[in-house]
Amino acid sequence: MTINVGVFGAGGRMGSTVCQAVQADPELNLVAAVDPNFRGIDLRTVTGIETDLRISGEAVSFERTQAQVVVDFSHRAASVENLAWLAGNGVHAVVGTTGFSEEELALFQQTFVASNCVIAPNFAIGAVLMMHFAALAAPYFDSAEVIEFHHESKIDAPSGTAMLTVAKMAEASSEWTVDPTENEVLPGARGAEGPSGIRVHSVRMRGLVAHQEVLLGTAGQTLSIRHDSLDRSSFMPGVLLAVKQVANRPGVTLGLDALLNL
Repeated sequence: MTINVGVFGAGGRMGSTVCQAVQADPELNLVAAVDPNFRGIDLRTVTGIETDLRISGEAVSFERTQAQVVVDFSHRAASVENLAWLAGNGVHAVVGTTGFSEEELALFQQTFVASNCVIAPNFAIGAVLMMHFAALAAPYFDSAEVIEFHHESKIDAPSGTAMLTVAKMAEASSEWTVDPTENEVLPGARGAEGPSGIRVHSVRMRGLVAHQEVLLGTAGQTLSIRHDSLDRSSFMPGVLLAVKQVANRPGVTLGLDALLNL
């Protein structure tokens, strides 16, 4: 039995990649593509896939096409509105949009009752493992810093992946070396201070996709844990996994950890 899938933000780089991945999976059926910025455009023109679908500008297209799961890789403001519609209409959601506030996440927890939602800051399985390994290593080190690198179009900093990484590390250990800096010659040179004082640095540069390095240190040794997404296809195995499992995950699931049994 195939799953009917819709894609919100279908005209964007991530959205079009999701459309391609869904179309190529025999267990999934791409039934709707929505993106207000590409309303009326033939989806084939944007994605190159063989389909007769046109991009719609309205979420109601998901209802007309009986989409069971909708994948959302839009921006935060659009995603909040879209998720409200999906929750209200009993459609499952898989979300890669980042930058949600704690209040917005709490609202999603309250509204996804008739359907479920998986929200992940990073769908690359290697990135999920990186975060897992960093949390495992945290209790054995005294110092830690996180450096995340993204493309020039990413509007939030630090990234959701970096924030989740630091949160997991801080939960695993609260004992970290105090920052010795007394004179910050350029304000911000030491990055942002995350949970438990772990420093986070954000790089935005043309040519990058999504990369992160976790640096840990203790007496006489350091450990580096790094993940690189070199192409947006790296996120697709995680997206497809979430699409196939979201119906069995009641309420809101944050991160891919539970889907990978980590």
